Amino acid sequence: MPLHTKLPEGLKEVDVIALLGGLAGCVVASRLAEADRNLVILVIEQGPNNYGMADVVHPALYPRNLFPSSNITLFWQTRKSPQLAGRSPIVPSGGTLGGGSAMNWMVYTRGQRSDFDSWKTEGWSADDLLPFLKKLETYHGKGDKDRHGFDGPVNVSKGTHTCSRAEDAFVEAAAKLGYPESHDLQNLDENNAIERYYRYVGLNGRRQDAAHRYLHPKLQSGDFPNLHVLVEKQVLKILFEGQKRAHGVVYQTNPKWLANPEYLATAYTAQRRVQARKMVVVSAGANGTPGILERSGVGDAEILKKVGIDVLEDLPGVGADYQDHHLTLWSYRTNLTPQETINGYQDGRFDVEARIRNNDELLGTNGMDAQGKFRPTETEVEALGPEFKKAWDRDFKDAPNKPLMILAFYTCYYGDHSVLPDDAEYVSQANWTAYPYSRGHVHVTGPSMHHPVDFDTGWLTDAGDVDVKKHIWAYKISREMWRRMPIFRGELAATHPRFPEGSKAAVIEKADGPVMMADDERIEYSAEDDEAIDQRKGVVDRDLSVHGVGGLKVADLSVPPENVGANTGNTAFLIGEKAAGIFVKELGLGNDGEGRSQPRL
Repeated sequence: MPLHTKLPEGLKEVDVIALLGGLAGCVVASRLAEADRNLVILVIEQGPNNYGMADVVHPALYPRNLFPSSNITLFWQTRKSPQLAGRSPIVPSGGTLGGGSAMNWMVYTRGQRSDFDSWKTEGWSADDLLPFLKKLETYHGKGDKDRHGFDGPVNVSKGTHTCSRAEDAFVEAAAKLGYPESHDLQNLDENNAIERYYRYVGLNGRRQDAAHRYLHPKLQSGDFPNLHVLVEKQVLKILFEGQKRAHGVVYQTNPKWLANPEYLATAYTAQRRVQARKMVVVSAGANGTPGILERSGVGDAEILKKVGIDVLEDLPGVGADYQDHHLTLWSYRTNLTPQETINGYQDGRFDVEARIRNNDELLGTNGMDAQGKFRPTETEVEALGPEFKKAWDRDFKDAPNKPLMILAFYTCYYGDHSVLPDDAEYVSQANWTAYPYSRGHVHVTGPSMHHPVDFDTGWLTDAGDVDVKKHIWAYKISREMWRRMPIFRGELAATHPRFPEGSKAAVIEKADGPVMMADDERIEYSAEDDEAIDQRKGVVDRDLSVHGVGGLKVADLSVPPENVGANTGNTAFLIGEKAAGIFVKELGLGNDGEGRSQPRL
């Protein structure tokens, strides 16, 4: 199996190098390998081989990937933020083969038609991209047949477990507030509705990450000797020659995977080089790609000069305009049973190894059975103030395809289980903004790996506090839904706003739900209550070539010029498939893999 921790002596030069082995990188490498078996491809990944890892393959264990001790998650330290009460948020991302798809929440959501069309790039419209969305998936749902694929490598299903009581409660409560159930919220056009959700989980209950669905089958088959994967190696920079053409990379062993802890202090190990005859593809994600480019001399000239890096190409867009889905989690007390949530896998109540041996059906769920894409009414828009209405009228009012917020119900509590007030099953309501106005940046502070990243998320820094107001609205809507659910047994006060004494919106810590019955009944919030709740620069062209240099491509979530109204995993899969199609044609390869059979589960 051509998977290495040390590059073989005979592999100092290849045709294509993919940096790194994240979601899109796995897709690109796999598709290129099957398009031409004479094309030698090398994937370099900074993290470990993830094959068969329990926390990867078993969906219900995914919250453990957010534990600080996780070996497959990167935790990005960011600047302190006055908008976040002086806190320094931590941004997690994938740190193993498969990238985010190996550690994320496995939510199957696609962007909207208007999302892709807003990129205004030839070949990247929604109609152009639909064939690639279909190509990547084997869809086991009930949605529109002409909008989904049925023979791709990635299975989309309900997995092996659904908490029907939670699913029904969410769907029925949303309907009482005017949000109907959609038959297919992922057909690019449906919006302002809720859906009984599918996930990136196979019918056998296994996670459908990019490494296990694209790379590992080829590596283990022995039929693709042209595909090589080098793990536990950090990429320092890209090498250029002649007319600024990329022809190789400099890499080093990731100190995290060395026995001597002294290496962690310096982040320095012996550097090695490998050459690329045809192409270098950077696919290190929205957080990682800017660093590789900047250390290579590609980026904003002023920033590079300031940190002592020679400028190869002045591209101010590198690392700029960072935008993220701002997510808030609110916890509720329920009458669900332990076998209806995945809490037992995190708090120690379940014998994880025994359940794995017995193939417990609960392992095959991510705990997210229902979700919706939501828009406010015109009355609610007015109530959010003139700044919000101005933004709404400009960007949303005449674009009914765009959701303002995405709301989801997870049968899991993400906090410290040891401090919960009782033994009830606590779960999470997740609300996130689809299209944030706030912007940040990700830049290097020096030429080597030991220099820290200058990462400012920019969360909630937009003029007029529109992003905050979105969350205030979403909190109120989701709370209205929860108080109408028969599984409602209270609100976990520690995760909810501290409303003023005597407030009509005060937290209800224990109650037998539903506590609100009338469809037109609403929780009353004062101005003080609202206060309590309130706690474009291009880098690549349409063919993903980096401006100003040759032989260098980018294929990951740093590419889209605008955000999408969905969890971003699907968009990363899409970018990988689209990029592979572009590269296959550009390299003059005869077979794009369309006719190849795929592993089924």
